Amino acid sequence: MRSVPPGDRGAVTAEFALALPVLLAVLMLAVGSILLATHRVTLASAAAEVARLEARGDMPAARQRLAGLGSGIGVTRSRDGPLLCIALRMHPVGGLLSAIAVSATACAAVSEASEAAVVQ
Repeated sequence: MRSVPPGDRGAVTAEFALALPVLLAVLMLAVGSILLATHRVTLASAAAEVARLEARGDMPAARQRLAGLGSGIGVTRSRDGPLLCIALRMHPVGGLLSAIAVSATACAAVSEASEAAVVQ
């Protein structure tokens, strides 16, 4: 059996105590990044759906879809010729990542029949 020199006792414990917080921080950043990416994909899908619904004049369904996303979502509408563009923006997570806003924009062509129903 090998004996450990007296000056090296507890070195592994000290290294572990220093490395563990760094490892946890990296893990938390990875989980936060995955959450932000998931919210981004959800917003992009919702923006596309709302743009299509509003472009064809189905405003009640568009409002219902936006209500399903929850509170705290910002909606910006713009027109670029025959296109209706919807931009959605929200702060999806709490904690340290709450300062990061996630946004998505989608556009849909407005048909002539639904032109009167579309909000400018």
